[in-house]
Amino acid sequence: MTESINTQELELKIPQHVAVIMDGNGRWAQQRGKTRVVGHKSGVDSVRSTVTYARKLGVKALTLFAFSSENWQRPQAEVSVLMELFMLVLNREVKRLHKNDIRFQVIGDVSRFSSKLQDKINTAEALTEHNTGMVLSIAANYGGRWDIANAAKILASQVADNSIKLEEITEKSLHTHTCLSNLPELDLLIRTGGDHRISNFLLWQAAYAELYFTETLWPDFDEAQFKDAIIDFTMRERRFGKTGEQVKLNE
Repeated sequence: MTESINTQELELKIPQHVAVIMDGNGRWAQQRGKTRVVGHKSGVDSVRSTVTYARKLGVKALTLFAFSSENWQRPQAEVSVLMELFMLVLNREVKRLHKNDIRFQVIGDVSRFSSKLQDKINTAEALTEHNTGMVLSIAANYGGRWDIANAAKILASQVADNSIKLEEITEKSLHTHTCLSNLPELDLLIRTGGDHRISNFLLWQAAYAELYFTETLWPDFDEAQFKDAIIDFTMRERRFGKTGEQVKLNE
């Protein structure tokens, strides 16, 4: 299905914020008689190509689901390797991101990570904080329910200390305390690996996002696969609760 994309013709339809659930690393490796760790390492190349293509298209924000709060339940050996891989990628890729004017940030509860990894994250965020070309957010030890609950706790504490009144709690005020509230609304959520669920990822942010599922395992997700997802997105009519006729009148 891959077609060329005329970025000038589709400029208004290119999603401003894309999120990806990078699923299928372990199965990709097992299909080749290799350990799951090999799949995770191969997936780094797909991360690089996805970031590069998103930047080229003019996507303003790219959010990648790297490690969920539920992933701690995986075998300890696999978790340890994932942490080591995260550290390795930070060491190798952050300067490249900075060179390409990409701001890097991690969303999630990083307090559970080692102090060394937390320091690496802080250094990477500080180095790239003034970049404006694109925002790359890595969701690590992140869960959508955690995100919403954390925002609710902040509002509850503000009510308790009389900073705000109970009736001032609105969807907008809660949104301001969720992760990614400073970025464009999520337009497109991609999941690789064949499963048709969002697995506690960006539950609040995905309210009106377009969902795209592909059987492709993450290490095989390349620029052509990403382009297919973008083309599919541009062909959809986004109504946001309105009728199709109303949308056409506003175009």
